[in-house]
Parts: sequence; structure tokens; C-alpha cells
Amino acid sequence: MKENHLQPTPTLNFHHLSVREFIKTHAGDKDDPVNQAVSLYYAVRDGIRYDPYAIDLTAEGLCASTTLKNGRGWCVAKAILLAACCRSMGIPARLGFADVRNHLSTERLRAQMRTDIFYWHGYTAIYLNNRWVKATPAFNIELCRKFNFHPLDFDGTADSLYHPFDLSGNRHMEYVNDRGLFDDVPIDAIISTFRKAYVVDDSLEKADFEADVTSETR
Repeated sequence: MKENHLQPTPTLNFHHLSVREFIKTHAGDKDDPVNQAVSLYYAVRDGIRYDPYAIDLTAEGLCASTTLKNGRGWCVAKAILLAACCRSMGIPARLGFADVRNHLSTERLRAQMRTDIFYWHGYTAIYLNNRWVKATPAFNIELCRKFNFHPLDFDGTADSLYHPFDLSGNRHMEYVNDRGLFDDVPIDAIISTFRKAYVVDDSLEKADFEADVTSETR
């Protein structure tokens, strides 16, 4: 196992006091890596609100401590936080990325992106029981209930990936391109893709994602 699967980085800043406190609170009592990873997964999934409007493609904006401070983040920010927590516990972790077709999003987000492809969707790859397991802590449980999604559970043994259909049988997520695993977030590559693919102005970051979801799901 490579040593850099356990190291802090500018974004996976697990030595920060807030991250250490989060880990202390949520890593679980047992000295078992699977138990610890699962406990941390649910703490990130449900303790940090998913917000695709809040995208800051800087190391400071993406780092684990910033996500904890904000209490919200998009899929990449939440994946970074989970990876940082795992590395702090001595559990090897990497960042995985894929392009996904999202059939369910807000009207505001669709208008801004002008596509249903979410490039560089982020998840966490965690090394447990001698294999890499994928964990996707993006959608908090409250959001799943509002959008009628299947919540993504994680037991440390099977991959936790987006479901292709929602609870009503409508199309939900489709993986269209696997970008692989990285030891740290490839910020420059993500920025390059976003500039080519999306036309988004700063009105999105000033909007309230939860309010939009609530309005559209009433």
C-alpha cells in the first residue's frame, strides 16, 4: 500500500482541529477499520448537507476543514472530507471520479449547466479487508426523502454507488465515464473540464439549493 494513501494534503487536511474533533466524535468506539469507516461515512453523508450550488474550486474551498465549517458541500467536497477522516485513522483512502448523467436536479441547476452530465462526480475509495471499496456520501438522508431517492447505504464490504432509478422507478443516475482514482483532488483538470462544459454565473452560488428542492418537490 502506497504511503501517500495515508498522508494529509492541502485538501485532505486531517490535522486541522475541526477535522480531528469530527473524527473523535464520529469514528466509533471499536478498534475496527470497517466499523470506523462506516461510522465516518454516515457522519459525512448526513451531517454535511449536499449542495451542488456551493462549488469553490480552490484548495482552501475544497479542504475538509472548510466543508466542516460550512456544514455543506457538493459531492467532491464531501468525498474529500470522508477520505481525510479515513486517512487520519490509518485507513488508506483515495478520491474517485466519474461522469454521471443526472436525471433529477433542480430547474435552476439545469438552466445553468445546460446539460444533464455531471462531470467529475466525486466519491471516496477506501481500502478495507484487502480491497478498495467505493463509498458515495453525497446525498444526505433528508435530501433523499425530498427527492424520493434510494438512500446510499455503506457497510464497508460492498460499493456504495448511485442507484439507476428512484423509488418511483424514474431514471435517476447513470455512470457514463470512469475517471479513476487519485491521491488528491485534480483541481486543474476539473476546472479545465468545467470551463469547457458549463456556462455558469455567480447567481448559482447565491441561490439556496434546499429551498429550490423544497419548492420543486411539494
